Amino acid sequence: MIVLAMVMAVATSLMAARQPMVTRIDPTDWFTGLKDGSLQLMVYGTGIRDAEVSTTRNDVRIDSLVRLDSPNYLLVYLNTTGAQAGELPLTFSLGKRKQVVKYQLREREKAGDEREGFSIEDVLYLLMPDRFAQSPDHAPQIAGMNTYVENRNEPSLRHGGDLEGIRQHLDYFNELGVTALWFTPILENNSPDDHGASTYHGYATTDYYRVDPRFGTNAQYRQLIDDAHAHGLKVVMDMIFNHCGFDHPWVSDLPTKDWLNTATWLPGHDRRGAQGEVVTADGFLQTSYKITPVFDPYAAEVDLKETVDGWFVSSMPDLNHRNHHLMTYLIQSSIWWIETAGIDGIRMDTYPYADARGMARWMKRLDEEYPNFNVVGETWVTEPAYTAAWQKGSRMTPYNSYLKTVMDFSFFDKLAKAKKEETDAWWDGYNRLYNSFLYDYLYEDPSHVMAFVDNHDTDRFLENTQDANRLQCALALLLTAPRIPQLYYGTEILMNGTKEITDGHVRKDFPGGFPGDSRSAFTKEGRTEQEQAMFTWLSRLLHWRQGNETIIRGYTTQFTPWKGVYVIARRWHRDTVITVINGTSHDAVMEVSRFAELLDTEGTAISRQAVDIPTGRHFDLSSDVKLAPHEALVLQLE
Repeated sequence: MIVLAMVMAVATSLMAARQPMVTRIDPTDWFTGLKDGSLQLMVYGTGIRDAEVSTTRNDVRIDSLVRLDSPNYLLVYLNTTGAQAGELPLTFSLGKRKQVVKYQLREREKAGDEREGFSIEDVLYLLMPDRFAQSPDHAPQIAGMNTYVENRNEPSLRHGGDLEGIRQHLDYFNELGVTALWFTPILENNSPDDHGASTYHGYATTDYYRVDPRFGTNAQYRQLIDDAHAHGLKVVMDMIFNHCGFDHPWVSDLPTKDWLNTATWLPGHDRRGAQGEVVTADGFLQTSYKITPVFDPYAAEVDLKETVDGWFVSSMPDLNHRNHHLMTYLIQSSIWWIETAGIDGIRMDTYPYADARGMARWMKRLDEEYPNFNVVGETWVTEPAYTAAWQKGSRMTPYNSYLKTVMDFSFFDKLAKAKKEETDAWWDGYNRLYNSFLYDYLYEDPSHVMAFVDNHDTDRFLENTQDANRLQCALALLLTAPRIPQLYYGTEILMNGTKEITDGHVRKDFPGGFPGDSRSAFTKEGRTEQEQAMFTWLSRLLHWRQGNETIIRGYTTQFTPWKGVYVIARRWHRDTVITVINGTSHDAVMEVSRFAELLDTEGTAISRQAVDIPTGRHFDLSSDVKLAPHEALVLQLE
């Protein structure tokens, strides 16, 4: 027995010696020629924390090793300034065990200042990969993933859309006339289905360097982006720094005790805080969803803590961006995707819920490396003063956020109310939009504000109707206002729905995107007469907007709504575009004499002949213009 035990011990020792110490490194590879040559490697492996690391490369220096609380992680900080592309051998030594990892440093495809982000020249088209289109070779099950089901009859389960399905419809986006695509997150969400719900939406990341295999591979994502670029389309990547998915490896083995905010309720931890207080009755601190305390000069500590440190839900652990090493990890992941996939922008989810100074550090790093790149942050408060305070260079906050673009939730909110009201002489209807735009003086750069009429987190603009007239009023304003416009997939064919029961009802499958669909709205033949009318109206407006200097660079004049009619104009040199909206449910008149300043340039009268861009109808502005109920015109002076 003693001999057998000794043999088994030797065998176990030999097996351990053969097993790799390093099981994973993030990022998987890196790039030379970055302005900041520092590189953090997060090394995973059983007991790897105590390893020593060396390299034979003379042009790469190991600056430090950071040994974390968990024995299964090691942070290796390198200096790659001046390093050449190629193989970087890293030797990990732990006692008598050694392992050489051949890490790759790659040449960049282009310099950082050559990467152009999205701008006011673009119209973004937001879609959900799971709900848009499925490729013919789609596999209903991917081996190795946690339990999931694809069932298109269940609004909260996966439906099976994928990246290849999107790629096969790039011509559709060209036909429609949008210029940029924003996909909801495509990174791995390896969480199991739970009581009829799944993470099909993509906002519970479990791997920051891997496309979810149900959508495709990293290579397919890159191919999609390359092909989109060939079609003149930019691609914006949706990222989430505020939280990760519960099935991320970090959650079961925290790198440090403070890697997550308020993680004391997790299994193996006391459910009480540092002062002995119960975190919540349910065992975890959920966010209040109120982000106003972040900039509230009178904010109570408890309110601010709930906002920044609270979890969205118990399945989405809240990341602690005050941990310098974690923030470095996240910053590097965004740089890696820019360099690896060639994305043209980032949309950052739940922006104010994260630590503001940590996020400013991220944005400053990107701004220095990619001065012409663009990031838009989700800043969901419906007052312009709050939104403007988040924008880069704002003088309303004590520090610079470096966030170039913010989302105009005021526009969305005011429009959602206006569509149900009669535009009166003071506050209701399109007065709300007038009273929102007048605060543009708060923004450092109004051309870096993204507006929208709906998205994946809201009721669709049409709700449960198909009122094309009201929708056209909203879109006419969206596409001619001094904003970066964002459309939500299916708006062009009158897709509707509300969140009364579940979010899935505003995230329905695009007709024709999946095998077996009875019709395809990707084609004229597959659209109903009403859908085709809406598609044609919007497509004409979108194509006209492309490269339109008056809309992109023109200065803005808006008039207070007069007798139910709201007018906003854009002018550039001698070119004039006038958007006219009847904000009432009855006939109205645009009294031309009130808008005479638009028809006169430095005392010289200009043409009063105009064409309505979406319909091609001609108007003589020498006389008043009659408007049908909820009619919108986009008039270009000829």
